[in-house]
Amino acid sequence: MWRNRELLYALLGMVLVTLVYVSVVARLGAVPAASNLFGHGLGVVGFLLMLMTETLYSIRKRSRYARWGQMSSWLRFHIFTGLVGPYMVVLHTSWKFHGLAGAVTAMAVVVVLSGFVGRYIYTAVPRTADGLALESGELEAQIASAQARLEQWLAAQPAAARNTASNLVGASSAAPPTAGVALVLGRLFLGWRAGREASRERRRLGAAVGAAQARELDGLLRHRQTLQQQAASLMAARRLLAIWHSVHIPIGLVLFTAASIHVGAALYYATLLK
Repeated sequence: MWRNRELLYALLGMVLVTLVYVSVVARLGAVPAASNLFGHGLGVVGFLLMLMTETLYSIRKRSRYARWGQMSSWLRFHIFTGLVGPYMVVLHTSWKFHGLAGAVTAMAVVVVLSGFVGRYIYTAVPRTADGLALESGELEAQIASAQARLEQWLAAQPAAARNTASNLVGASSAAPPTAGVALVLGRLFLGWRAGREASRERRRLGAAVGAAQARELDGLLRHRQTLQQQAASLMAARRLLAIWHSVHIPIGLVLFTAASIHVGAALYYATLLK
């Protein structure tokens, strides 16, 4: 779960906003209108978060001068604001989805769903700590290093346990059962199935060398398997990510434009015409 902490933070943020929203509903005895102070506050803060979603990560990614912070940290912040902001905008509507406000809400939901798809594809591309994509040569080097660690582990085991461990290592050395787009989109299911198929051998290994050693080998095997899957699906993942960008970015721009028009119209009719 800690690897997905931006999702956890976003969930906690939405829970906190929900608790405040419910308390306001209980105090007013009704759903707060979009035009009152609390409703406006939800809309303003939600719009600002959406503005940060639309701009900050892109600036950090494309500017030669904006080099503060790691790209991975900015991506997590991008995901957090991209979830909490639209959620606050939905609450701002007072559950009335019509006109431009309804269109903005619908597009916000589409952008959020698209973001989940993009994040799933994004995590299929291996990256450095700074968020830079690894090349195939770097992946092959990491696979070779993982294989060397496995061989060192095997060499350190007693002969009786080495045969059992070798069977497990050999079984996991096979190429992924599928590759390309199918491996990118179905990697969670394939990983679950592979883990299930190897569980019997791991139990046998635990009986032979002990639970601690079995867990250590399991970690080494999972690391190598992940690298092998990433190498097999690297080009497909990059193609899918490029396709996703070509859809997600225009939708996000349309959403931001429509939200800006809505904010401008709200200020004009609610403030300047009074």
